[in-house]
Amino acid sequence: MNGFIYSYPTKNYFGCGCVKENLPKVLSSYGKKVMLAFGGGSIRKNGIYEEIISILGDAGKSVIEFSGIMPNPTYAKVQEGAALAKGKKIDLMIAVGGGSVIDCCKIASAQAKLEEDIWEMEFSGHKYPSDFIPMIAVVTASGTGAEQNNGAVITHEGKKLKAGLLGAYADAAFLDPAYTLSLPAMQAMSGAFDTLSHCMETYFGSPEENNLSDDICEAVMRNVINNMRILKTDQADLNVRSELEWASAMAENGILKIGKTSSLQAHQIEHQLGAYTDCNHGQGLAVIHPVLYRKLCEKAPVKFARFAVRVWGVCADGKTEIETAMEGIECLAAFVKEMGLPDTFAGMGIGEDTDFRRIADSTNIITNGCFPSLTHDDVYEILLNCR
Repeated sequence: MNGFIYSYPTKNYFGCGCVKENLPKVLSSYGKKVMLAFGGGSIRKNGIYEEIISILGDAGKSVIEFSGIMPNPTYAKVQEGAALAKGKKIDLMIAVGGGSVIDCCKIASAQAKLEEDIWEMEFSGHKYPSDFIPMIAVVTASGTGAEQNNGAVITHEGKKLKAGLLGAYADAAFLDPAYTLSLPAMQAMSGAFDTLSHCMETYFGSPEENNLSDDICEAVMRNVINNMRILKTDQADLNVRSELEWASAMAENGILKIGKTSSLQAHQIEHQLGAYTDCNHGQGLAVIHPVLYRKLCEKAPVKFARFAVRVWGVCADGKTEIETAMEGIECLAAFVKEMGLPDTFAGMGIGEDTDFRRIADSTNIITNGCFPSLTHDDVYEILLNCR
């Protein structure tokens, strides 16, 4: 295992009723002006908005709403939120939603404290913010683990780039499984696959040798697979929702990454696909992963064989490592179909006229996996094979 420093600032409140029970106490540490951020308005229909507004009112807070945060949040929306927070002198942001809402607020929190453009600051100047408007995350759609870290994926429409920025950590994250019950079935499944993707991309990072972080990661992956299968038949199972919500947190709170360098190549490919198509993130990952791993398998057969045996239960008796490894990848591909997720871009509504060449050429290449890095031509081949 590599050397590491582990520090984790976000306090997690988990369980049914955790918002109602604990948010009032947490709010006492912040000033009066609260920006309540959310997406398209589903929280108004499922009772979450009413509950949080009531808690804020009882706490004597003044609420300024920042709504309409879209899936794949844009840089323009980040700037809108930052301007609102700065203009209203906000004391606290509360992001209520899934990864899109939380990611948008992480960067708006930082931008509101800056005079310079945060995109240029980070990508051109290689400097990162250190001052933020405090933020709390209330999760209504699990899978991204966005509430657990300070990274945010933002689409810069002008630059045709979907990329990661660093912003604020949430001071506190509230994970109430009941808040996820109204999530549409396919959205819940897509989010769960995103969790599985986070685990796999950490698992196939370096070092390749056996280590405790990978042992834990295997357990999380098995847990996600088992609970996704139950979720497919019972959307209202609160225990399943609980397990998937905490698995999502575990995938992104740094525990699985201790002593590891993550390989995030599937995410990098999907991000650029999203920049050009605005596609669903989890579905894009479901299509890309098996195709990517078929290409990479021969570069790391030992690790892929271990993945096959320990995560998918493949029997390795009488098989070569590469045969075992490939069987595991086919188990992953079959699981995607079993869960009703798309296994081609066509199944996502992404047409043949999509400019896959430009997507490939603008994809960030990861060089720290447990296999040699790809080229842009390799990415182009993968994209074509995903159609």
